[in-house]
Amino acid sequence: MRDVEPRAISTAIYRMVLDASFNLPERVLLALRRAADVESGPARAVLEALVENARIAAERRIALCQDCGLPLVFAEIGRQCHLSGDLYAAVNDGVARAYADGYLRKSVLGDPLRRDSNTGDNTPAVVHVRITDGDGVTLHVAPKGGGSENMSAVDMLVPAVGRQGVIDRVVKQVTLAGGKPCPPLVLGVAIGGTMEQAAVLAKWALMRELGEPSPDPETAELEKDILEAVNATGVGPMGLGGRTTALAVHVEKHPCHIASLPLAINLQCHAARHATETI
Repeated sequence: MRDVEPRAISTAIYRMVLDASFNLPERVLLALRRAADVESGPARAVLEALVENARIAAERRIALCQDCGLPLVFAEIGRQCHLSGDLYAAVNDGVARAYADGYLRKSVLGDPLRRDSNTGDNTPAVVHVRITDGDGVTLHVAPKGGGSENMSAVDMLVPAVGRQGVIDRVVKQVTLAGGKPCPPLVLGVAIGGTMEQAAVLAKWALMRELGEPSPDPETAELEKDILEAVNATGVGPMGLGGRTTALAVHVEKHPCHIASLPLAINLQCHAARHATETI
């Protein structure tokens, strides 16, 4: 059994929040550059501006976006690992210090019905725990912006709609969202489980490296088909029209009740910020 101190978790969270806030993942940057090459007019101008914005943010260590997000943390904890303190307190300590030192906007409300209840340090973070093999702790951090989160959805579909019905529902959500979630998007899609489980799985799907296909061939094929259908909508970068409405689609599946077909669609804006570290 290996002990992991709270300070190690807090320090890792601190580093990851700052890294994710200032540095766009290399795969996302590459995807934006490739998209710019096939676009023209306003769509191309938007994509080139996003690439330049990412360069400036990394060089000057300033926020990629004025919406510095609500911190989402997935903690994968090994069965042979013993946490010698409070996981949630450690995460929130790292978040608070990072948002202060990085001059990042604090957007978390203590009471969702009181707009004057800002917690002042962007805590508490949303933490999901997974138990895994091994004696380590792997942390995934994603500052999730409100604009794209607001355009996300969970639907309890009629099972008879089948595969095409799932594709159609995702396309409908993206079309309804238009430019509000700041496309080009990364789509986290979860099929199955229960209502609440699908929502979490859709978020988990966004932790995958951009464009990394599902290990299941059928699911990987579904990802391709959804991406093609979404990009055929013509919503385009920032809703200005074009070929690139989404950069990638990541699908997760889970067994479900025979009478149900839960579908969660989590939209992520072009600032697909996340970082991963193992302790």
